[in-house]
Amino acid sequence: MSKKKKRASSQRKNEITKGIFTILEKEPTKSFNYKQIAAKLGITDTRDRNDLIKRLGQLKATERIVEVERGRYKKIASLNTYFEGKVDVTQNGNAYVIVEDQKEDIFVPAGKLNRAFHGDTVEVFMKPRRNGKKPEGEIAKVLERKKDAYVGILDKQKTYGFVRPMDSKMYTDIFIPAEKQKDAKDGDKVLVALGDWPENADSPYGEIKEVLGKPGEHNTEIHAILAEYGLPYEFPHEVEQYANQLDTRILPQEIQQRRDMRDTLTFTIDPKDAKDFDDALSFKILENGNYEIGIHIADVSHYVKPGTVLDDEAYERATSVYLVDRVVPMLPEVLSNNACSLRPHEEKYTFSAVFEMDESANLKNQWFGRTVTYSDERFAYGEAQRIIETGKGEISKEVSIRDGAYSVSAPIVEAVLTLDRLAKIMRTKRMDAGAISFDKIEVKFNLDESNEPEGVYFKEAKDANKLIEEFMLLANRKVAEYIGKQKKTFVYRVHDEPDEEKLMALNGVISRFGHSLNLRDKKSVNSSLNQLLQDVRGKKEQNLVDTLAIRSMSKAIYTTDNIGHYGLGFDFYTHFTSPIRRYPDVMVHRLLQHYLDKEKQPKQDTYESKCKHSSDMELLAASAERDSIKYMQIKFMENHSDKEFLGVISGVTDWGIYVEIIENKCEGMVRVRDLKDDYYIFDERLFAVVGERRGKVYQLGDEVVVMVKHTDLVKRHLDFTLLGKKEE
Repeated sequence: MSKKKKRASSQRKNEITKGIFTILEKEPTKSFNYKQIAAKLGITDTRDRNDLIKRLGQLKATERIVEVERGRYKKIASLNTYFEGKVDVTQNGNAYVIVEDQKEDIFVPAGKLNRAFHGDTVEVFMKPRRNGKKPEGEIAKVLERKKDAYVGILDKQKTYGFVRPMDSKMYTDIFIPAEKQKDAKDGDKVLVALGDWPENADSPYGEIKEVLGKPGEHNTEIHAILAEYGLPYEFPHEVEQYANQLDTRILPQEIQQRRDMRDTLTFTIDPKDAKDFDDALSFKILENGNYEIGIHIADVSHYVKPGTVLDDEAYERATSVYLVDRVVPMLPEVLSNNACSLRPHEEKYTFSAVFEMDESANLKNQWFGRTVTYSDERFAYGEAQRIIETGKGEISKEVSIRDGAYSVSAPIVEAVLTLDRLAKIMRTKRMDAGAISFDKIEVKFNLDESNEPEGVYFKEAKDANKLIEEFMLLANRKVAEYIGKQKKTFVYRVHDEPDEEKLMALNGVISRFGHSLNLRDKKSVNSSLNQLLQDVRGKKEQNLVDTLAIRSMSKAIYTTDNIGHYGLGFDFYTHFTSPIRRYPDVMVHRLLQHYLDKEKQPKQDTYESKCKHSSDMELLAASAERDSIKYMQIKFMENHSDKEFLGVISGVTDWGIYVEIIENKCEGMVRVRDLKDDYYIFDERLFAVVGERRGKVYQLGDEVVVMVKHTDLVKRHLDFTLLGKKEE
């Protein structure tokens, strides 16, 4: 072929290529076959048509266009598609980037992470999508690290060291120069601050910030849990100093600015081991026969002022953290256990919601404002329960928080019994209106003086607990309603409707136990959910079903954008009742007083960012609390390695069967590779592993007998040996 003919042929191919892109770009949402493209380009002869078909194949092979279905082509959205998202690293080292407003997550192979870690905010380049393939990409750069410190074990060498992070999603160790090891010894558990990651280095550099101790020791592991989530266990000196200098006296001039309710019968009902009492109830019979009921909350905002180091610290913590053996408070002890705690026989500044109610628990009047109160009595839940069950004020030694049995005055007995009756009416109304009753089992431990677990028990919500719950719900609801109807900036506690796919998945699981949900409409879902939770009560599958039901729900969060609370069935809801341990409640107190004083409403954006921070910190605290329970369960099981336990299969994966012991709710794993009687294959559809030769099935919900095989306090992992099914 002559040069002239070659040039003409090349020019024609370029024209065809340009024509293809012109057509696909003009209508980017449509796909075309080669005949449609040929017609639009005016191609009629066989040679040009063949060149067009060949060129379409070449452009597809080089990922410049996409074949959406056989023989039909479409423009790729962008050849340089960058998104911002968060990294979710999987156990095998690959990752997904979760991008808001994108239906599908972007898959990132381990080799394309570009030094991004789990939870980091990144810029990800999404490759052109291939036919039928899920979106895939590579991380272009890290925009923000989620964590700047990790807990790990130091592997110490002569002139350097490496920290192996405990986080299973952290895929690299951290290099520690000798001068940045802070007297840590080989094998110590440490907290390491992440530094630079030089281009030519295999690992990021770091510096040891704190030596936590020897792995497996109790204090080491508890402090490690807090450190993993960035939760402090000590207050900075300047915060303690500021708090200790506060004037915590009850002053006459301050009383004059408040509603004085010191003469009204007032008492607290709290857990037996509670140290801080942030809510109290008052009770009075009015001349018209109605009841005046006060919900009195510690006036934390009187002491914690915006712009102070105390407020800054409380905001950063956002919540108290309740581990198995200790509380990490949001506020220093001088406030949390003393000045703000509504202790018996002491006057306190309070913020109150006072309601007038009739015999049928109908609300006749309400009042909100600052008060001063005097607590006449302090009850543990067991003591209040005794009054409710017997109708008398004789408290037995077994349930008393005092040294022995004692008697309660007739007015307090009448108050407790009346409040219990009203609470039951309110609860019935709430459930009839569509609220969902989650009474999930709480695992608690009896600890000896060395924090060794002597026993496990379950915390059960009885009438006394529900009495307090109903009146706290009432206060929270009515405060939110009062501000919400004025459409002013406010902090709400919201709970979105459940995801339909999650409910269908839940239905699939519970069908294994003979239960079902009615998913026809919202009312049917709520009614059948309540029936399910009632039906499983006391059964082997209760904890599993309760947990799965909660997971099918959306997470409750703090926000200024009110969408109501699905689980409680409320159009307006907030958190007003626990400012000693929750920062959002402090914000609610401030905003409520702000509006009672007829002040202008503040900017919504400011409070929305504080709500987001509070929700995030609540999630961290809950994770730390779960980890501490898991740690103590493993510690408990460590001393019971020679005992057989009856359990229920609570989860099935391709690598193991999770078993929850019925008598203590401890969960461990039986590794599939340890099942020696057959080769077992995971069946996702059946929630089971199935033996290939004999067809034996271990399925979600099956009762099995296990023994402890291995306990790992450091990794917080429990392995079981499977002895067989219960019936065997």
